[in-house]
Amino acid sequence: MSERNIIAIHDLRTPAPEDRPEVPSLPEGATLQPALLADSLGRTLHDLRISVTDRCNFRCSYCMPKDVFDKDYRFLPQSSLLSFEEILRIARIFVACGVRKIRLTGGEPLLRRNLEALVASLSALRTADGEAPELTLTTNGSLLARKARALREAGLKRVTVSLDALDDAIFRGMNDVDFPVADVLAGIDAAVAAGLGPVKVNMVVKRGTNDHEIVAMARHFREHHGGRVVLRFIEYMDVGATNGWRMDEVLPSAEVRARLHAAFPLVALEAAQPGETAQRWAYADGRGEVGFISSVTQAFCGDCNRARLSTEGQLYLCLFANRGHDLRSLLRGAHPSGRPWSDAEIAAAIGLIWQQRSDRYSQLRASLPADPGSGSSAQDGGRRRIEMSYIGG
Repeated sequence: MSERNIIAIHDLRTPAPEDRPEVPSLPEGATLQPALLADSLGRTLHDLRISVTDRCNFRCSYCMPKDVFDKDYRFLPQSSLLSFEEILRIARIFVACGVRKIRLTGGEPLLRRNLEALVASLSALRTADGEAPELTLTTNGSLLARKARALREAGLKRVTVSLDALDDAIFRGMNDVDFPVADVLAGIDAAVAAGLGPVKVNMVVKRGTNDHEIVAMARHFREHHGGRVVLRFIEYMDVGATNGWRMDEVLPSAEVRARLHAAFPLVALEAAQPGETAQRWAYADGRGEVGFISSVTQAFCGDCNRARLSTEGQLYLCLFANRGHDLRSLLRGAHPSGRPWSDAEIAAAIGLIWQQRSDRYSQLRASLPADPGSGSSAQDGGRRRIEMSYIGG
């Protein structure tokens, strides 16, 4: 890996004072009105992404480059992670605040021991109108073949699998741990067989690295599983501070779509729900659909409805954030009176945080000066953004 692609990490888990997560404050008498829980731009809270571990067994250069996350890298101690009981409690509170979809992520979430037990607990949650929130999981697929059935039986509804190439040599090079593509494909097969579908497969496209795999990927999933697998192409994003992001390595979704359309004609589809990140297109011959996630060239901040919870309980309101809100301190700490914080009080704190939210980095990116690969911009005040592996994609 060339020197230009990696810069030194600025660890936001033990940040400088100006970057430390804020302990939420709760004015006396504050109340929460879930039906009115919208941010300063009118975006309602709908999705919660929960990172259950900061560890991963892959070292993809765009997420956890080996030069930084090496054998000497210190991951969070077990005591810092939210317990399953704490995750369940905070998820229940978020559902009371209007969340309708929960995604478990990482790192690699399937590395968290006994994850099926957490899934079973979360699957029992219900919204105020008695509906079960959609429960999903994002994974690199390395352990999926052995866990798919148990996850489905525990109550998981759907999985998203990261897969950046079908060519084994390219895939091994991109995951940088020599992991074979056949094992991820076996995991996708197992997920489909278990009923965790439609399975979504995410391909991060980097110009000059794997862009020649676009049509091959589409052909494979058209011919295997039909409409039970939805392939999505993601523009290479400037997340975190360590992936050496360069604009010239971004292949715009419009170009990806043109290449695909030349091989398999496409027709546009309507969004399935508000705040959806992917633009949906169907194959004209009816053999499934594909998606395009274009956060670099076509920002979708305008209806972003997602909040992210780190593995140690820090709430982030944007994938490109450099500062979070310390909910763990409320879960483990005491009210000034000495009693524990109640669920209602924590819900009110979350409501106040969300109502003040104004994040829209991707919409502003083009107008902000930045040093390519620095992980910072004028909007960031020069501070490093949090790593994607810490809060999930």
